[in-house]
Amino acid sequence: MTDGFNLDLRNAEEEIDVPDSFDGGVVLGVLDGTTPDGEWLAEVASGNVLLLAVDGDLNELAAGFAGDVKDDGGTLMHFREFLVVAPPGVDVDADRL
Repeated sequence: MTDGFNLDLRNAEEEIDVPDSFDGGVVLGVLDGTTPDGEWLAEVASGNVLLLAVDGDLNELAAGFAGDVKDDGGTLMHFREFLVVAPPGVDVDADRL
């Protein structure tokens, strides 16, 4: 039997395209209007992902920071009763929803 498949893994690690590491964290909170918009923006600007339980009208509560996050290249996604806010460069994969 001939060996038709020759795989050389000696240099594979050098060839793998690894994305930049995620330096932020995940911040859990409640979006109820008590936290100033600037604090949420500062968390996202620091590279953190926000997972916020929405307590009230989402559009009103996120109006003060959502536009800035989007303008800076971040992502906002409403999932069930939560708002996920990710900084630029952090993808939110919703393929399984």
